[in-house]
Amino acid sequence: MPALTSVQLFTVNAALESDLEGTLAEVAARGFTAVEPYDFVRRADRLAAALQANGLQAPTGHAFLASDSFVNPDGSGTTVPVPTPDEVFDAADTLGMTTVIDPYTAPARWEKVEQIEETARLLNAVAEIAAARGLRVGYHNHAHELEATFDGQTGLEVLAGLLDPRVVLEVDLYWVARAGVSSPELLARLGDRVVAVHVKDGTLDPEALAAYPPADQVPAGKGNVPLAEALDAASALEYAIVEFDHYPGDLFDGIEQSRIFLDERAAERAAV
Repeated sequence: MPALTSVQLFTVNAALESDLEGTLAEVAARGFTAVEPYDFVRRADRLAAALQANGLQAPTGHAFLASDSFVNPDGSGTTVPVPTPDEVFDAADTLGMTTVIDPYTAPARWEKVEQIEETARLLNAVAEIAAARGLRVGYHNHAHELEATFDGQTGLEVLAGLLDPRVVLEVDLYWVARAGVSSPELLARLGDRVVAVHVKDGTLDPEALAAYPPADQVPAGKGNVPLAEALDAASALEYAIVEFDHYPGDLFDGIEQSRIFLDERAAERAAV
């Protein structure tokens, strides 16, 4: 069975914050049937109603599980406390979500194996809480988990080896490429642990890479990230999730082009 195509709603975060209902209607109009919400606890009821009204489901979502306070997308910390696991899982139930994924831990937590062990301990503990409620938890990478290496092994792989088998991974294919790691080879090594990928492309132009947010991202299939090869290497893939951290063009057109890339690839594979 092909992976379900979804879109991470942080891609359209400005539009979502100003017009949640209209933004979800536009996402659905662009051919999506599933989305991956972020920061969903504070608006779970309203989000659930808008999803239902537009024929959308939210099987996965992002919420901090191994941090005490929110972390900004650029890695800077805040003093804003995150919701408790029970609050996160209550909201997940409201949304019909089955997998809650921690989106980020600060780069400073990946300098020593002992720090990775602590992150694994926190994720394993919350996985126990989630399992009792029929839910699953996971972890989503950026580049720093792969830039950190220990005895020839990336930090993300060290984490994977420490995680409870119930904790899954969502691999961001763009950030893997940004870290200079082969995503097909990484996914082959991680095996069935990977149930979701962020399908995100970029030119990987060295000058553009110096910017934050990234200035090189393009619709899936238009850049130099080996998306098709990575998708082929994901042996237990359930969700293929479109995302942009930044895109200078029309975001809704960009996500639609990325969805078409995934649809065409799925059709090609079905015909083989």
